Amino acid sequence: IVIAATNRPDVLDPALLRPGRFDRQVTVPLPDIRGREHILNVHLRKVPMGDGVQASIIARGTPGFSGADLANLVNEAALFAARRNRRTVGMEELELAKDKIMMGAERRSMVMSEKDKLNTAYHEAGHAIIGLVMPEHDPVYKVTIIPRGRALGVTMFLPEEDRYSYSRQQIISQLCSLFGGRIAEEMTLGPNGVTTGASNDIKRATELAHSMVAKWGLSEEMGPLMYDEDESHQFLGGPGQGGGKLSSGETSTRLDKEVRRIIDECYAMARKILEDNRDKLDLMAEALMQYETIDAAQLKDIMEGRKPRPPKDWGDDGPTSGTGRPVDDPEPQPGDEGASDDESGNRRPSDPLGGPSGL
Repeated sequence: IVIAATNRPDVLDPALLRPGRFDRQVTVPLPDIRGREHILNVHLRKVPMGDGVQASIIARGTPGFSGADLANLVNEAALFAARRNRRTVGMEELELAKDKIMMGAERRSMVMSEKDKLNTAYHEAGHAIIGLVMPEHDPVYKVTIIPRGRALGVTMFLPEEDRYSYSRQQIISQLCSLFGGRIAEEMTLGPNGVTTGASNDIKRATELAHSMVAKWGLSEEMGPLMYDEDESHQFLGGPGQGGGKLSSGETSTRLDKEVRRIIDECYAMARKILEDNRDKLDLMAEALMQYETIDAAQLKDIMEGRKPRPPKDWGDDGPTSGTGRPVDDPEPQPGDEGASDDESGNRRPSDPLGGPSGL
């Protein structure tokens, strides 16, 4: 009996897949919510757990995580507990570990001017407001202007359940929210004040609109046809070798025009939403400057026109940020975690639409 495993079945030699070689092929997908709960329970048995730890809650908030991701989450939670001199791992440490994996490690050592912080606050508020207004968009889980991973700020969207496909409306909503950051900068800084912080958002939006037209058949103008060549076999010199598109020059021009039309429509839609909600944009940016991190409860307050409530860990001995740092202490703390600096956000590998919108 010969057993083998691979993450790239598309590049295997066809001779290996003929009858009589590896007769049975077992596909192992990423675990669903029930599978993630069982995997978490296995890894949580290896660490001392505190009271009130519920694997089901963590499983619901980690769509797209593999078994290795979940093992890493438990290890990170144990490290957080050790740094706090705690003997057990609680829900608070598991939530912190989840945020670190999904949004990147906090870079407290990075010093930002007040102007850059305010611009980042408006940028992330633009993403969040459009995500909250557009239909069928994933709920906004958390917004932060603390540099995390490779981003200066992050707006994290978290689906309510595991998804295996996306509707056209969901993709359009995603496109609109991607442009929210850039449009918010235009509204506050003017056309000449727009920064390069939206470069990753623009890249992801362009790829998404191109896939709608050229791969997924979601354009009435171009119809249900695939215009991009399959690149799955390019490593073995298969059909994808040489690259290029399966279309004429005229068709390529039509395709580019349709991509531009979709982008322009989404851009105009996103601008109107932010102009109609300018008061909420200012209120959210103000809250981010005060608390640095806001969650779903505070976002609900803002969208209802109220001043957001303080975070749960807002200290009694003086104002602190959403992560416990005093607001009036702009100096970075020693021993803060660092990460490489570019303008791309971390993404869950199972999400074809990308992950958090990062400045």
